Amino acid sequence: MASCNNIHQEGIEKREPTPLEKHVMFFDIDKNGIIYPWETYQGFRKIGCGIFLSIFASFFINFGLSRNTRPGKWPSLLFPIEVKNIKFAKHGSDSGVYDSEGRFVQEKFEEIFKKHAHSNGNALTGQELDEMLKANREPKDHKGRIAALSEWKALYFLCKDKHGLLGKETVRGVYDGSLFEQMAKEHQSRKKNIPELYQVHKNGDLL
Repeated sequence: MASCNNIHQEGIEKREPTPLEKHVMFFDIDKNGIIYPWETYQGFRKIGCGIFLSIFASFFINFGLSRNTRPGKWPSLLFPIEVKNIKFAKHGSDSGVYDSEGRFVQEKFEEIFKKHAHSNGNALTGQELDEMLKANREPKDHKGRIAALSEWKALYFLCKDKHGLLGKETVRGVYDGSLFEQMAKEHQSRKKNIPELYQVHKNGDLL
């Protein structure tokens, strides 16, 4: 698959995509610069999410982001997300790791773990994640709070390790756009191994 450096989508030509654009480009299945709900669904299935979660995510994300990424255009019942305008969909009550242009702010990223990773400097527990979400809340920002809660809880659910820790490098991978590709590869690898394990079990070699 071509790297993000070589993907020149509609509206992102001849320049390096911002980290925020890279964050969502995984879900642009046909690489045309527009993400439709069915592409969001496919993306979540590719990283190993179940059907129900993938359907919910596709409606929740596209319904929530589409309007803001299409300034000056009429609302569309197809709820497309325009990748080049994803910076306009930034919500409040977030960590501030993306700035207003969708660029990665290293200091804000490090701040997450300096302030909230008490038990392990390089990971967050579920309780520490809740603490961070509470600290980031902005007054009367109900929409932003719901968006932040949904994003971080989904990430924790999908990526925590066996000790219940959400690792720093995993979180970095979300922000730079590399985590979804990694998860898709791992999910595909597991799918390939299932028939082999089934055959071994069928032959009586696996107890």
